[in-house]
Amino acid sequence: MTGHGEARGHNERVSLTVEVRSVNNRHLKVAVRCPVAFLSLESRVEKLVRERVARGTVSVSINVRLIEERPAVEMNRLAIQEYWRQLSEIATALNVQPPTELTPLLSLPGIVEERTDRTVEESDWPLFESVLGEALDTLEAFRKEEGESMRSEMQDLANQIRENLTVIERHAPDVVISYRDRLTQRISDLLEGSQAEVDSNDLIREVSIFADRCDITEEVTRLRSHLNQYDTLIASDGSSGRKLDFLGQEMFRELNTIGSKANDVRISHLIVDMKACIEKMREIVQNIE
Repeated sequence: MTGHGEARGHNERVSLTVEVRSVNNRHLKVAVRCPVAFLSLESRVEKLVRERVARGTVSVSINVRLIEERPAVEMNRLAIQEYWRQLSEIATALNVQPPTELTPLLSLPGIVEERTDRTVEESDWPLFESVLGEALDTLEAFRKEEGESMRSEMQDLANQIRENLTVIERHAPDVVISYRDRLTQRISDLLEGSQAEVDSNDLIREVSIFADRCDITEEVTRLRSHLNQYDTLIASDGSSGRKLDFLGQEMFRELNTIGSKANDVRISHLIVDMKACIEKMREIVQNIE
């Protein structure tokens, strides 16, 4: 599921901004971006995310600013003086104009030095944990709103399958009657003008065999049971993504069996529509927890 969350906080030492984004993924993948000096907290951040999120690709971006008087970088005065001295000597030796500005020296090695004491302290973790928790709260609220929309769509698809199943169940007896009438007419046409007769018991036996072969009562019952279980899962607040995916597979299997046994064009068309609904449902399920 997609989502976004952001939070800010600070203590007497650091100011912190945490941004969390998630996109759809069948599994859980966590990526953490933070300053090098704070990489020691990466495993803790990932652990906290995994406790709150079950599926999706989650990106956590942490921006840290130290609250202190000392600057983040320092100029190496001795290195500047030495560069300047040597450049002046070289200019005199070459009889050219000596340097007049310091700015070009800033790109030379050793001039600008990053503070080496900008590292994380154990006392900073409660702030990280609190701000990350707030960002995850916002992310969960975002994902929950999207989840409600998905739940409504999945319920509509399940209801459509249930309506088609009712039509199939009502139409199934007509398949046997239609077969009996076609068989009777075909035999009548074949024996027209002859003295041969067909034993009604043979006709009844043939129709009975067909009726038994195309009986879909068990499949309809199982499919209806799967739909009821599906309704229960999408109405629950727990993590049901994998169970819903499994139920989708089972419903698809029952529809295949109904389609092959029913031997009827109208039922086949309804089956195609129901399979399309299940495919949509399974696509949605891939993006929920």
